[in-house]
Amino acid sequence: MVRGALRWLGTGLLFALVAICFAPTLVPPFLDRIYYRGPASDHFDGRHFFNPDRPTPGRLDPRRFLNHWASGDRAPWPDHIPVTPTIPPRRVAGREMVVTWIGHSTVLVQTAGLNILTDPIWSERASPFSFIGPVRARAPGVRFEDLPKIDLVVVSHNHYDHMDLPTLRRLWDRDRPAIVTSLGNDAILRGAGIEAVARDWGGAVAISSGVNVVVERNFHWGSRWGSDRNRALWSAFTIYTPSGTIFFAGDTGWGTGAWARAAARRGPYRLAILPVGAYRPREMMRESHINPQEAYRVFEMLNPVRALGVHWGTFQLSFEGPNDPPREIAELNRARHAAPGRFVTTEPGRSFRVPER
Repeated sequence: MVRGALRWLGTGLLFALVAICFAPTLVPPFLDRIYYRGPASDHFDGRHFFNPDRPTPGRLDPRRFLNHWASGDRAPWPDHIPVTPTIPPRRVAGREMVVTWIGHSTVLVQTAGLNILTDPIWSERASPFSFIGPVRARAPGVRFEDLPKIDLVVVSHNHYDHMDLPTLRRLWDRDRPAIVTSLGNDAILRGAGIEAVARDWGGAVAISSGVNVVVERNFHWGSRWGSDRNRALWSAFTIYTPSGTIFFAGDTGWGTGAWARAAARRGPYRLAILPVGAYRPREMMRESHINPQEAYRVFEMLNPVRALGVHWGTFQLSFEGPNDPPREIAELNRARHAAPGRFVTTEPGRSFRVPER
């Protein structure tokens, strides 16, 4: 009897936790925010941004999510997955390019004397709360204290696992990096005391001699609290450096693939950073996240010298296992007879060098 009561208590707590996680989609309108004002365009109606090629992803239905969960579709994750952190070099000069996956969508790219970070998150939770929400299973592959001085940060959109304000504030206070994002996200950052430059899709920001960032279209959505849904724009980035061009896809679904075809025209790319995780159940995630097969299509379209798969194995945001994405990428590499090392998924803290061609 005691065991049964504990089981029911555990189930009740689990459902309460999920309800709290979905609460941001149900909050009242007074929590809405206006992050950007500007003329209407093919992806902005004057109030909200949208994907022009297909409807912008709709809200997740909590009932469908809970049904999948109750059916046992959610793969178990360990509380902690061992990580061996590294201490990266302070600078990488010349045409050499060194890449370190730190975890989730956070990547350190070092080349031409420039230190670049993508969507940095060192927080323990990807959540507006410190006590609830997705928690890290893998620690960062580089301790924040061991991070070299950062020159450039790109922030793809305002979801908590990509725009981590505590981390961004630490970086801003310590290094004063150039921060580039898409329209509206600069208002959120500015509210936290962080300066950033925002551009629309196709807009460019000159960072220094030979270093330019182009804000690129992808297929996603944005929100901090639910009522502010799509008030700020989501994006990918093309980063031009003296040693080669880098593409960071941010967080994206496939849509019609128009965004990937547009990005391919900006090549050739030396490095592509592509999300490969948080894709199950597919009927719920397909409009928000590409899966490994779709990521491989993007890889083949961009044809970079090297690609790195990210957005997996750090926070449990969906139902696949923590190591399913790299296993599927490895299977695709074998099936497509890809050259060794062309599309890699590495452990956090493991660095690799990108050849020029």
